[in-house]
Amino acid sequence: MSRSERKLRRSPLAREANITGWLFVSPMVLGFVCFLLFPMLMAFYMSLNDWPLLGGVEFSGLDNYKNALSDSAFWKVLGNTFYFSAGLVPLNIILALLLALLLSRSLPLMGLFRTAIFTPVITSLIVWSIVWKYMLATDMGFVNQMLNLLGIEGPAWLYDPKLAMPAVIVTSVLKNVGLNMVLFIAALQQVPAHLYEAAKLDGAGRTRSFFNVTLPMITPTLFLTVIMTIIGSLKVFGQIYVMTQGGPGNATKVLVYTIWETAFKLFDLGYASSLAFILFFIIMAFTLLQWQLRKRWVFHEN
Repeated sequence: MSRSERKLRRSPLAREANITGWLFVSPMVLGFVCFLLFPMLMAFYMSLNDWPLLGGVEFSGLDNYKNALSDSAFWKVLGNTFYFSAGLVPLNIILALLLALLLSRSLPLMGLFRTAIFTPVITSLIVWSIVWKYMLATDMGFVNQMLNLLGIEGPAWLYDPKLAMPAVIVTSVLKNVGLNMVLFIAALQQVPAHLYEAAKLDGAGRTRSFFNVTLPMITPTLFLTVIMTIIGSLKVFGQIYVMTQGGPGNATKVLVYTIWETAFKLFDLGYASSLAFILFFIIMAFTLLQWQLRKRWVFHEN
């Protein structure tokens, strides 16, 4: 750095500009420190302690993490979490892309259909889950009543260990598919028309144009939606809490529900914090892995 540059940085005008800049960003910095960084550090400290809600705190090191990793119930819950994610993510992405392809055209009533599909996204998750809980009721539920009209005896959707998780997955997809659909519609509208014209001149039909033109051009949006959907699926809680409460027989108990149950029912805040950080590390690992793999399939990044 030259002498003139050092003098400029020390000048009253430069100091005033720095102070003004810090004043503008201070609300964001203070909010980040007070409401994100400090709670995260505090939760990590709690995870290293035996921290009951009532009673003394005792440092335990990594015992909470060791106990979790050696607990068969933890692996069952983690398996349920991955089961939910593995069912929801591909179903959500594929359905959202199909809907976007259908509704990205400039035809009458397209706006109405888009609004109807997007409306559940802004609907309260609790309300949505309560409605579907009653719709999937065994005796008087709307779904089973419709099946009865067709001469089919409806199952106990939320009380069958084999059907409860698929039922929650389907209702979760219907709740959030509209968000990814809107993102895909925006991406499809940005694909240059001349690429389709060139593909048509080369003799490509709709299927080849989709796989050779459309899909490569929207891979940045596809990458974004996959990451967001995976993270959201690993953090599922509300619909599990309302519709099944982890049952039947722990068939739908997922990791976030277990964290809530451990902290606010069993009052073991240290162990709950360790479970929360295990989930944090899992999400971070998935995100970093996808970030590295994007180089192989994201063909067009702005």
